[in-house]
Amino acid sequence: MAFIDEVTFHVEAGRGGSGVVRWLHEKGKEFMGPAGGNGGRGGDVYVEAVRDINILANYRNVKLFQAENGRNGDKKGMEGRAGQDLVLKLPIGSVVMNLDTEQSFELLKEGEKVLILKGGRYGLGNEHFKASTNQRPLQTTEGRVGEEADFHIVLKLVVDAGFVGFPNAGKSSLLNVLTNAHAKVANYQFTTLEPNLGEMHKFILADIPGLIEGASSGRGLGDKFLRHISRTKMILHCISLENDDIAEAYKIIRGELEAYSEELSEKYEIIILTKTDLIDEKTLKTKIIEAKKVNPNVFSVSVLDSGQVKSLRDDLVKILRGI
Repeated sequence: MAFIDEVTFHVEAGRGGSGVVRWLHEKGKEFMGPAGGNGGRGGDVYVEAVRDINILANYRNVKLFQAENGRNGDKKGMEGRAGQDLVLKLPIGSVVMNLDTEQSFELLKEGEKVLILKGGRYGLGNEHFKASTNQRPLQTTEGRVGEEADFHIVLKLVVDAGFVGFPNAGKSSLLNVLTNAHAKVANYQFTTLEPNLGEMHKFILADIPGLIEGASSGRGLGDKFLRHISRTKMILHCISLENDDIAEAYKIIRGELEAYSEELSEKYEIIILTKTDLIDEKTLKTKIIEAKKVNPNVFSVSVLDSGQVKSLRDDLVKILRGI
């Protein structure tokens, strides 16, 4: 199933049921008095945050959602049944925008439930209009139409740490060994076409598709996925040791983060030099010194070395607990 992180659809709350004209009937006594009940209210519409980042895929081909209408009133003053509320499940981290009012809000906690549209008011039956001066009322009112609007939903993942870097920098491989995730890995650029998540000692890590120079303005896979690390506590900047110039590779990706948003560029960041198995120890030391000139927080790892992976995992957990 394709990863969907943006959808737009139209939503309608339920219409209120109408009031009715009815009369009390007893044997031998017709039309004793008004007994028409009120209608039921129209169903409201809510959105609720759930821990499922793929749930927006269920809405990809649906353009209209409707809460249930209220039923009309009934005899003997009985009210019509209220329309059933509609609850749209959205991933934690969703930004919900009402395109008609341009108001928006975010769902940041699991189970958070927000009313977005109010159902229509019920209509009044003729029993409601009974009075000393109006003992045989014929008046009723119709139920009112519920609110409706177009909504645009954008998902921003809520994660503890996010991997960034050039395509094929080893981000997916690192996520897999640190968290036992099952992200696709291959020896070509843009293997990752959608964010992958993994859990490491209760911390959530996200691997986003690789960035290239100009990503913040739409090149490559563009800046679409940068928003998924906008709420992260820490950026894990992966640089493959296949790069001849570590500092230049770092500066290009940093430039894209800064161009995307100042807030993102100010987040705590470490450099992870990947694929240490491709070079000798002397060269590795030189590369680490080069990296520390642009960021003092430098780690190195090969996903093929379980000892290095464990050491990096322990260091990351310690850092995340301290942030």
